[in-house]
Amino acid sequence: MTVLDQTPELIAELLEANARFETGAPSQILTWAHERFGDDLAFACSFQDIVLLDLAVGVMPQHEIIFLDTKAHFQETWDYLETARTLYPELKVTITQPDDGAIECGQDGCCAQRKVAPLRTAVSGKAAWITSLKRVDAPTRQGAPIVAWDDAFGLVKINPLATWTDDDVASYEQSHHLPIHPLIPQGYLSIGCAPTTKPVAPGQDPRSGRWAGSDKVECGLHEA
Repeated sequence: MTVLDQTPELIAELLEANARFETGAPSQILTWAHERFGDDLAFACSFQDIVLLDLAVGVMPQHEIIFLDTKAHFQETWDYLETARTLYPELKVTITQPDDGAIECGQDGCCAQRKVAPLRTAVSGKAAWITSLKRVDAPTRQGAPIVAWDDAFGLVKINPLATWTDDDVASYEQSHHLPIHPLIPQGYLSIGCAPTTKPVAPGQDPRSGRWAGSDKVECGLHEA
């Protein structure tokens, strides 16, 4: 495995790539990421939707996919993961889990133990990771770059869908006949752990159903 150092040369490369891909298609970004980092590229997939996964399969069909099992997912999320495995039989899915002593889902600090720590272990030794983060997801993500150095994890972070809207995702799902997460028609527009995720009313902020009743908006994976 290749671990990159945050050198001036690397930062200059990332700034150039980020500027170039501001108007680039996700498939172009994925192709660059695959060619640049190869097996040292991690792909973390939440399985809220499989748009980025569908795009990635076209570029790197046998690449490892990391799914963070918080031990608190909806059964529907597990069902959707199995749907994806059926749709893409070549997938290699690695499932992470928190330590047995992780605090209960919904308590302060649960995400750090159930999501961040397992991902940190999963990407250890990697040079870069791919996420499905979009700028429209939350106010905290409006300035998210497409390619940048991730201080939190010490590697390059790539967001191929950063410039996409929810309508872009829905249009891709429809045009490519992709299955949608079974909870979305029930009003769950941002899907996390079952104990802390609620459906939202039409017109509400999609992420208002995450950590409902609190002022929390991020789990720690995408903190600025």
